Amino acid sequence: MAQYKAPLRDMRFLMNEVLDYPAHYASLPNGADATPDMVDAILEGAATLCEEVLAPLNHSGDQEGCHFKDGVVTTPKGFKEAYQQFVEGGWQGLSFPTEFGGQGLPMSFNIFKSEMMGTANWSFTMYPGLSVGCINTLLQYGNKAQKQQYIPSLVAGTWSGTMCLTEPQCGTDLAQVKTKAVPQKDGTFKITGTKIFISAGEHDLTENIVHIVLARLPDAPEGTRGISLFVVPKVNVKKDGSLGERNTVSCGSIEHKMGICASSTAVLNFDDAVGTMVGEPNKGLEAMFTFMNTARLGTAVQGVCHAEASFQGALPYAKDRRSMRALSGKKEPENKADALIWHPDVRRMLLTQKAIAEGGRAMIYGVLKLGDHMFNAGAEGDQAKYKEYDNKLGFFTPILKGFLTEMGLEAANLGVQVFGGHGYVKEHGMEQIVRDARISTLYEGTTGIQALDLLGRKVLLGSKGKCVRDFTLTMLKFARPHMLARTPLGAMARNLGLRAAEWNVLTTAIMLRAPKDRELVGAASVDYLMYSGYVMMGYYWALQAAKAEELLASGEGAESEEFYRAKLQTAEFYFERMMPRANSHRSGALSSTRSVMQMDNEHFAFS
Repeated sequence: MAQYKAPLRDMRFLMNEVLDYPAHYASLPNGADATPDMVDAILEGAATLCEEVLAPLNHSGDQEGCHFKDGVVTTPKGFKEAYQQFVEGGWQGLSFPTEFGGQGLPMSFNIFKSEMMGTANWSFTMYPGLSVGCINTLLQYGNKAQKQQYIPSLVAGTWSGTMCLTEPQCGTDLAQVKTKAVPQKDGTFKITGTKIFISAGEHDLTENIVHIVLARLPDAPEGTRGISLFVVPKVNVKKDGSLGERNTVSCGSIEHKMGICASSTAVLNFDDAVGTMVGEPNKGLEAMFTFMNTARLGTAVQGVCHAEASFQGALPYAKDRRSMRALSGKKEPENKADALIWHPDVRRMLLTQKAIAEGGRAMIYGVLKLGDHMFNAGAEGDQAKYKEYDNKLGFFTPILKGFLTEMGLEAANLGVQVFGGHGYVKEHGMEQIVRDARISTLYEGTTGIQALDLLGRKVLLGSKGKCVRDFTLTMLKFARPHMLARTPLGAMARNLGLRAAEWNVLTTAIMLRAPKDRELVGAASVDYLMYSGYVMMGYYWALQAAKAEELLASGEGAESEEFYRAKLQTAEFYFERMMPRANSHRSGALSSTRSVMQMDNEHFAFS
């Protein structure tokens, strides 16, 4: 079984050489402490935690799973001790305000840390991961009392948080939420209802769990306009912050899942549980989107995590396992067969995994800068700036979540394929990555939901295509100086220039046809999202190639020549072997809806 190694060299390449995070941090009001030395120290510390503490629990946690008895959930062996090390290291508070006990660093630090944690052990990462969205929601919409009561312990990690949306009768369609919130004379509310699929909804890692819950007031209007948001603790909290009696929130069961078996996914029953309202009445969905967008960005990271983990497992195996001779002749004449890595199809699979992991990481790190600005604006109470950055980030979020999770699942499947039959058995850990990755395309909104959000809400209705025009303009500004070069980078730049025009034409064509065909957006949306993802990843691969080419030409990269050359070669592979996939998605997005909608429902039957 492969041993996880944090990809610090690649992370530093993106942060310091491609995306210039030192200058970015210097421009932030909370970035003064984020010096290169401080960043390195934090990355090294997180890597040690992940490699030595979390990764060794990944396989055993999957095998053991969580235990449920009489409403109590017990996490797998070693998880409590690992979580205590996580708390003692102050890792939960990296990016949260110092006034609540955090370290006050930019938001992006939390993602860097989460990426390493998630690759080492995604199930474990979900326990503190859900707390991040809980904290962000309370920071943005909570009142003073709620912030003082809950945030310090959440930031410390001694309490954890959840997001309670889904109910038995509804998942994505939150207009069907039935959970009730009845106001009390003391200003609290009695919350009654059942929530399902609640990640980290019950466990033994923290002394309290803070639930962020969607519910309806008695006089609430129908639909999503009648949803309010409440904070409901597992254990009631006194005014001085100490714990009181147990609230009437109980765990009815935990799910038996395909993957992430060491993460408890709970059914929670609220029986007149005491809660307080977050934000304004009937405007809970707006506040909850702060939590959901945090979770969606975190799930996008999961795509990178599983691609990286599967690549780290497949590469050593491909170098050590020998099978047949290379088609071009013996490569290892001293052995009876050549290593798998000499076979072109195996190299294709490995390069695809590498391109997904490193290209996806670049996409996320590039977008994180917007997140840093957005959270700073929120912390400063500048709602106008907050909305501005939130809108910009909103264009990227469904692409990152939808595209990268689909690509992460592909990379995980390729890892099993490299191993052949050995990948299908549990001892190598490759099949676990596939099982763990599968949920990423489902929760926080399926790929189809992300696609509708992108094409329907963000591109067509929200900005009338402006968000695409803005991003493609960025692509063109980068590409133009390189287009005439007779180098691989020149070919990439010319490709990006064509894709920039093509993306705008595709968007306009759908925009013009949609009013005449009400089913078009739904039929075209996933192809549109995947097209957008391939083109966007191409831009971030071209950025990496340009920096690698520059450093090699200047001689500054002599000590890392192999690393930079590999970057260029992986970028070439992406543009020649993976970017052409965008063509089929473009064709699909422009196709008539007739073939999708013409069959009668009764004909969807077993023959």
